[in-house]
Amino acid sequence: MAFSWEKLEVNGSEMPVYMTVPDGDGPFPAVVVIQAADGVDEFIQTIAGRLADEGYAAVAPSLYHRTTAEIEKAKGKTRRQLLDDPEIVADVNAAVEFLRQHPSVDRDRIGVTGFCMGGRVVWLAAATNPKFKAAVPYYGGFMMDCWGEGTQSPFDLSDGINCPIMYHFGEIDRNPSLEDMAKFDEQLTRLGKPHQFYTYPDADHRFADFTFTNYQKAADELAWSRTLEFFAANLKGASAA
Repeated sequence: MAFSWEKLEVNGSEMPVYMTVPDGDGPFPAVVVIQAADGVDEFIQTIAGRLADEGYAAVAPSLYHRTTAEIEKAKGKTRRQLLDDPEIVADVNAAVEFLRQHPSVDRDRIGVTGFCMGGRVVWLAAATNPKFKAAVPYYGGFMMDCWGEGTQSPFDLSDGINCPIMYHFGEIDRNPSLEDMAKFDEQLTRLGKPHQFYTYPDADHRFADFTFTNYQKAADELAWSRTLEFFAANLKGASAA
């Protein structure tokens, strides 16, 4: 596996992206990995590495590239609170186009996964970019909220989703809660969007993050195996062609 930090320009701002590429000859299917609130940290980089080990190129865009500690202090907000949905969409789209132009990537086999706030972004991305062939959000909350200059929440944009979704929920998570899960399920069912939802007993928010106190090994391993099966079917199998 090879890994590197690349830089993409997005509307005049330089966005770092962490990239992993499998060993061997491509082109490979690819996955965009969306960060949690802590950024493109050890956990997110590890996920990208695990995907490369399974035969996927992966990129993890740093969504915080427009802010600094000085801006946060001046506005009295955290970097997460300063995120803006239209800018997030632009960032994810830039990552997708970077993959589609990369010589190691099969441009027509791209999926997306993300964790915590990244799970929310996965839904938003799948609803606004038709190039994704599979989407896997992990415990994405704030699905009914608009961020920044956004005028429609990810939930509001559900009709734009054009790929199958696999969503992982912690049973005792409060954001998203099991009540939220029921609403998401109802929405996708009503719209005729293919989806699979899984809950994990006694699992809380961030149950898949091995760097966090809520980590639950059994739930993480089961969710990851399901994720890999889902990506294999939709990015490597005949249905991805």
